[in-house]
Formats: sequence, C-alpha cells, structure tokens
Amino acid sequence: AEPLRRRGLDAYERLLGPEHRETLIAVNNLASVLRCLGKFSEAEALHRRALAGREAHLGANHPHTLQSMSNLAELLRQQGKLAEAEALHRRALAGREAHLGANHPETLTSMNNLANLLE
Repeated sequence: AEPLRRRGLDAYERLLGPEHRETLIAVNNLASVLRCLGKFSEAEALHRRALAGREAHLGANHPHTLQSMSNLAELLRQQGKLAEAEALHRRALAGREAHLGANHPETLTSMNNLANLLE
C-alpha cells in the first residue's frame, strides 16, 4: 500500500498543489500507512503536515481537522509522547463535543481515545 499511497500523493501535489483538500487527504492516508508499518518519524511529520494544512484551510473545528488531530495524537501516544498526545486528544474531544454533539460516534471515539491514554 505504501508505494501506491506515495504515487497518489505525488500526483495530487503535482496536479492540485500541496495544500489542496484532496492532497491533504492523501497526506493523511500515507501517514496512516507509515504508522502501521512502524515508520513513526515520517508518519509523524506527515500527520503534522495534514493537521496544519487542515487547520489553515478548513478551520480548527472542521471534522477533517479533528480527525487529523486525533490521528496525530494516537501516533504520539504510540511513541510515548504522552503530554502532547493528551493535549491533542483533549482538543479533538472538545471540538467534536462542541460541533458534533456529546453522543456522536466520532465524539465517543475521541472520549475513548483519551480514556485509553489516561489509563
């Protein structure tokens, strides 16, 4: 999957630019593949890029931005960067509660992710 995700990202960057919504989705997708492969350093850089781009272009509380925030938080948790992971999980939870409601499935996922971190 990694080579295909890389090719896709390269194409989106070339055709649409590095900050286009579809390009940022491709950035996030490649980061997720790299995380699964244990390539944490590169995955972290890409998750940070996706989050920064989405915050800048979609806003801090857009569902895609909150998903990027959660993805980065989970990666940081895996790496033992717990303080930063907790802060991001709390931001994602607050954003989802405010914009999706307390009982939305994505809000409940954020709640569960934060609880897992705090155990």
